Amino acid sequence: MDPLVILFGFGVGILVGLTGVGGGSLMTPILILIFGFKPVTAIGTDIAYGAVTKTVGGWRHFRQRTVVMSLSTWMALGSVPAAVAGVYGLHALERSTGKNFDDTVLTVVAAALMFTGISVLARALFLPKVVAREREGFALERKHKVAAVALGACVGFVLGVTSAGSGSLIAVGLIILFRLAPRQVVGTDVFHAAILLWAAAIAHVIAGNVDFGLAGTILIGSIPGVWLGSHWSIRTPIPTLRTGLGVILIGASLGLLSKAGVLIPVVVLAGVPILLLALVAAPQVRRWLRPVPPAPVPSAPAPD
Repeated sequence: MDPLVILFGFGVGILVGLTGVGGGSLMTPILILIFGFKPVTAIGTDIAYGAVTKTVGGWRHFRQRTVVMSLSTWMALGSVPAAVAGVYGLHALERSTGKNFDDTVLTVVAAALMFTGISVLARALFLPKVVAREREGFALERKHKVAAVALGACVGFVLGVTSAGSGSLIAVGLIILFRLAPRQVVGTDVFHAAILLWAAAIAHVIAGNVDFGLAGTILIGSIPGVWLGSHWSIRTPIPTLRTGLGVILIGASLGLLSKAGVLIPVVVLAGVPILLLALVAAPQVRRWLRPVPPAPVPSAPAPD
């Protein structure tokens, strides 16, 4: 029982509860890069602990009435079978790549993280322009149901292979395709991810990819973390958290590519996240440094 694993689980749990994203996208690279687990074990264990964590968070969001149930159901119709197919796709990849399997999986996970990080940053930076069109709920038409099933299928398969995307990619889809308001995006995202992760977790357990001791250690931190994060989600501004998470995901993807054998200079590994944070923070810093205009001097009353 490693206290550091518990600490990381707590931090990732808070992010999941607050934003709906960051579970598989962060914990898988943490287990691989920091603790040295094999990629297939990290993916399976990540999905197994994530199923329990997001069930707790999903229940909390359901109680807070931030879940669009009909949308979650239609997404699950596509994501559950696709996630199971993704797990078997992972093992087909292992058989076909042989000795290069670990590097291949690291590269696939890194690509998923890079896409997710860019998507999250794009959402944080550009999608506020459509805030006026956001909605807390709506009646699903046929086109919405088809889009929900397709979105679920795409994300489910990526999740089964890499463990990433159950929250981040769904969140991007919810706001682009369905124009949901941020609170409903987080609640619906976490609730749907719980359903999706249970299907993928069972498939990974059958395939023998889950380290139960490790999953239990992560849960000691992640369960209270996601409970607190879900509670804070209705009180905390989401855009800042999403921006920071997007930068972290891009940095983690570069680290995984380096571990897979891609020659990435240290200055790039450290410099890219710092540069992105600087670019994102620059407008806010300029607003803070902008001089405050002096208050107008009240005019003297006219003489009687």
